[in-house]
Amino acid sequence: MKKSELRQDLVSGDWIVVAPERANRPDQFAHRKIKRVVAPKNSCPFENPQKTGHEKPVLIYGNSEWRLQVIANKYPTFRHRNQCAPIFKSGPFSVAETIGHHDVVITRDHKKNFSDLSRRDAEQVFESFWDRYLMLHEDQCVAYVAIFQNWGPTAGASVYHPHYQIIGLPIVPPDITHSLDGSLNFFRLRKKCVHCLTLQWELRYKKRIIYENAGAVAYAPFVSKTPFEIRIFPKRHLSYFENTLDHDMNYIVAALQRALQCYKENLGDPDYNFFIHTAPIKNKEKYPMYHWHIEVIPKITISAGFELGTGMDINVVDPDQAARILRKKN
Repeated sequence: MKKSELRQDLVSGDWIVVAPERANRPDQFAHRKIKRVVAPKNSCPFENPQKTGHEKPVLIYGNSEWRLQVIANKYPTFRHRNQCAPIFKSGPFSVAETIGHHDVVITRDHKKNFSDLSRRDAEQVFESFWDRYLMLHEDQCVAYVAIFQNWGPTAGASVYHPHYQIIGLPIVPPDITHSLDGSLNFFRLRKKCVHCLTLQWELRYKKRIIYENAGAVAYAPFVSKTPFEIRIFPKRHLSYFENTLDHDMNYIVAALQRALQCYKENLGDPDYNFFIHTAPIKNKEKYPMYHWHIEVIPKITISAGFELGTGMDINVVDPDQAARILRKKN
């Protein structure tokens, strides 16, 4: 691909611009090496969470010594109270208190991020996501559970020590609502899951596949909003993260680890965010057509006036080329 083109997302209906000629060379990003500053362990708040003022773990994993903890965030965006958050009016505006849950998942090793963990430790991270999700599922005030990682300062991580966040919200976030609505509209029109259809296309032509195993696939979306964006889907149609069986989850963990290793090997270890999109907790009968997945966004470019003023993203790397770069074996 040499010329710019507009592409429309099948789910949201949003348009983006793919403009590869705006980058001098697509592989220029591969030659950048992030100088990652490793914070000293002796001042790390997550080395011994309870000695640095954190509450007793919500969940803890490990025998003689802990391997992973789920703790309440010391500086939460959402705070738990024994009541739901009523929505009220302030003039013409709708307002609600930020009542919910805000947890941090901490792995033991100060230097091993998700891509560097052993397979068992990586699977345990997702086991903790699943276990805590089921606990929050019982809270009648929680409508949606957001699970994500911010890795690196430009991705919003204020602490170096690898960690992940789980937030129980009283509302369904707008990006999830748009994804659900788009998936539902497509299903009503075509009687098919839009994500399954996309996966069939990607697996048939293989242009943008980065990694595949028996149960999951990682690929660069045809409508990638940012350079080197990756999406990871279970191959089986699964609407709900919390209903995913161990063997399917382990395939997904393997795909996510490999995707993040590709960033380290071929993009110079950029900061990134990964997050899980799943159907919400409430009104489950409405969302059997949804297909839960993980999205990974590396911090490669910065949105400027056009993107902010129009809501249209400009991606300067053709997703076909992005997949080729990420697939390279060093």
